[in-house]
Parts: sequence; structure tokens; C-alpha cells
Amino acid sequence: MPLPRLSRLRASLPRASRLRALRLKRQPRQPGEARRPRFRLTQRRRRHLVQAVMLGCALALAPATWMHAVADSRIRALAEVPARDVAVVFGAGLWSGRPTPYLAHRLDAAAELYGAGKVKVVLVTGDNSREEYDEPSAMRTYLVERGVPDDRIVSDYAGFDTWDSCVRAKKIFGVDRAVLVTQGFHVRRAVALCGAAGVESYGVGVAEPRDATWYYGGIREVFASGKAAAEAVLQPNPMFLGPAETGVAEALAAGGGGAR
Repeated sequence: MPLPRLSRLRASLPRASRLRALRLKRQPRQPGEARRPRFRLTQRRRRHLVQAVMLGCALALAPATWMHAVADSRIRALAEVPARDVAVVFGAGLWSGRPTPYLAHRLDAAAELYGAGKVKVVLVTGDNSREEYDEPSAMRTYLVERGVPDDRIVSDYAGFDTWDSCVRAKKIFGVDRAVLVTQGFHVRRAVALCGAAGVESYGVGVAEPRDATWYYGGIREVFASGKAAAEAVLQPNPMFLGPAETGVAEALAAGGGGAR
């Protein structure tokens, strides 16, 4: 007599018997058959995982910690910053050929420093890699409109980023000491990089409302700090170096100022 099919047999059994039949259907592992790999997160593995995460966080935050350690003691309010011959204003973009609000606020602070006699020359450094985009010239125009004499403004047309601006201030324009003018979220990186480039500097952090641009700038600085630390260690040449220029020395001489 032929045996009934398994499905029919299971249907005819009570529920408990069906479960036993299903267990009997499973074939035992044959000798030599590979065991299915199973990942078990043991206490030791958990400890190593936690340690790896902590190490990753420490490495990620190390550059930002370095920037704060180097620069915090050299940040000053506008009225308290020591007098220097040169103020360096970093570019921050143009809108329809005019400075963006953030760049305008930097330039306002530089004009105030000049008006108070804190600085004698303003070095404006920005991007002029395209004919239709000229940050330094727009910055110069803005400062002249606010009372800074044209012959006290020097333009650096190849300040493509903070490191390039710092290196060029030192190697091209001969600036040894300066007041750096930028937003608060950027000022520590500017001071740290200019120090690494050989420019002894104090930073003025321009205050801004906590808008979307401010939060974006703050988050960007966390990631930019890693690049800054690498630049400080490796000392790469800027994108464009070129020959030395006498603009700062001539502006100081015209104003009766010496290096300070």
C-alpha cells in the first residue's frame, strides 16, 4: 500500500503532532558539512567596538581641538585687539558684484579698525580666478565708500582659501604681524593657519545672527579643521605664489608707518 503524502499526513495529525512531524523533517547535519556562520557580539567584541568608535571620535575632533588650543588666547573684541600695521580681510563671496552680507560685515569691522587707528593698511584677499568674479576689487570699493583711503588698501587677487591667503600675506606681501578680520566661526582657523604660515596674528571675530548661513559655517569648520591641520603640518604651496609684491610696504611708507 503506498504511503500517503506528507501534506496529507500532517493534515490528519493534531497540531502538536504536526510540529513533531516538522521537526522530524529537518535533516541532521552530516559529518563534514560546514556549519552556518553565526556572528555573536561577545563582551570582548562589544568592548573593542566601543573603543573603535571612541578612537574615531577623538581623531575626528583632534584638529578642531588643536585650532582652539592655538587660537583661543589670540581672539579679541574689536575694541580690545592690539594695534598692528596691517589688517587682513578674507573674502566671503559676492552677490551681483557686491560683497555678501557676511563679507560686508568683515569690511565694516576693518573700516572701524582703520578709523580707530588700530591698523594703517588693509590687505583684502580673495578670489579673482575669473574675469567676471573679482572679490578684492569689490572689497576695495566697499572700503573706500566707508572712508578708508584707496592708497591704504592692498589687494591680493589669489587668496583662493584661508591657507593661500595666509601664506601669500607672509611670502608675497611681507606681512609678519596682523589683525585678521572674519566671522567668529572662521576666526580660529584663520589665526591657526596664519600662525603656521609665519604671521603672528590676533583675530577679530565678527558677530552674526544665528541664521542658516551661520550654522552652515559652523558645521563646515568642523570638517575644514582636518584640512587645516594637514596644511599646517605639510606646508603646501598655495595655488598661485608668484613674485613678491611691495604694495603693503609702499602703503605703510605713504602713511608714515613702519612694520609693527
